Amino acid sequence: MAQTYEFYAERADAAAAAAEKATLDNVRERELRSEKTWRALADQARKVAEDRATADAEREARRAAEALNAAG
Repeated sequence: MAQTYEFYAERADAAAAAAEKATLDNVRERELRSEKTWRALADQARKVAEDRATADAEREARRAAEALNAAG
């Protein structure tokens, strides 16, 4: 199942909050690394969704043009 930008962003926010509350340095660093990873995954998911939407729009425009050419 593909995860969404929102899913990854929520995990990143949770990791950031945990890092803020951490009293031990190693725990804080671990949570900050986790946040960085979640944010990268969120950015990647957003890009994939944007690319998919662009590709869908281009395909739809191509189909419309082909239908117009076939009809006329």
